[in-house]
Amino acid sequence: MRIIRDYQYVAPDDRGASVAIGNFDGVHLGHQAVIRMARDAAPDAPLGVLTFEPHPREYFAPQSPPFRLMRRTARTSRLEKLGVERLYELNFNAALASLSPEEFASRVIRDGLGLQHVVVGSDFCFGKGRSGNVEDLQRFGREMGFGVTVAKLLEGTGGQVSSTAIRQALSEGRPRDAAAQLGHWHRIEGQVIGGEQRGRVLGYPTANMSIDGLHPPKFGVYAVLVDIVDGPHAGLYHGAASIGVRPMFNGEKPNLETFIFDFSGDLYGATLSIGLVDYLRGEEKFESLDALIAQMDRDCKRAREILAEA
Repeated sequence: MRIIRDYQYVAPDDRGASVAIGNFDGVHLGHQAVIRMARDAAPDAPLGVLTFEPHPREYFAPQSPPFRLMRRTARTSRLEKLGVERLYELNFNAALASLSPEEFASRVIRDGLGLQHVVVGSDFCFGKGRSGNVEDLQRFGREMGFGVTVAKLLEGTGGQVSSTAIRQALSEGRPRDAAAQLGHWHRIEGQVIGGEQRGRVLGYPTANMSIDGLHPPKFGVYAVLVDIVDGPHAGLYHGAASIGVRPMFNGEKPNLETFIFDFSGDLYGATLSIGLVDYLRGEEKFESLDALIAQMDRDCKRAREILAEA
């Protein structure tokens, strides 16, 4: 997959794609449907996704609480698995934000990227102040020579499929409901960082990862699927993970700590992808380390049982 970040400097081979436009946070079932429509609209054109980085919400409200379901690297990996050949990950800045809807259609879609066809959701808005809608885009497409398909919003068993609904499910400790809308387990991906090595002392060495910038799932203990993406230990494993501030040790900054079953090895610097399968319990402060270890024993036993059927 080729990644293009500036619409004003595009190689000839990267023009003429059929693209789905959106933020694609989570790459959920609705996003996947829009990408399939882009493929079907122009089968002979490169399949592309047009998105923005940073997320416009981060750009306009940088002090707002973290809301992203995945980092850009995880989104790129997921889109590539779906067969996306061109990722137009445009730099979202003051110049791009100031374009009127017509300027966005002419300068970005037609002149800059030379797109053959675009697919958007029915709630799509674009241009300065989100002043353009799908009817405007269809009109510009007719005038400027690119095709436009408007996709209906996808309905799932729990209602409309959306990143907002997925965040809500994760906030309430319902990872399976989130997965039903995502079409895959919700995953937190990142590098293993140094920790305080308390888990090693307790007999439960963990791989520690930051969740900075991500929407935090409900704090507590989860049964998880572990994908070690790179390094000598690359592969798929089962485990139990804790997300939160570690109240037993008076922690303050939330992070993700994963104990990988039947594993031994150094993972510092490796990239892990942790899939949340089931919420086991909330964070607790125990009266002693022995009580904590006994609960961790029970957590891991239950997680093994759950993951044997996942």
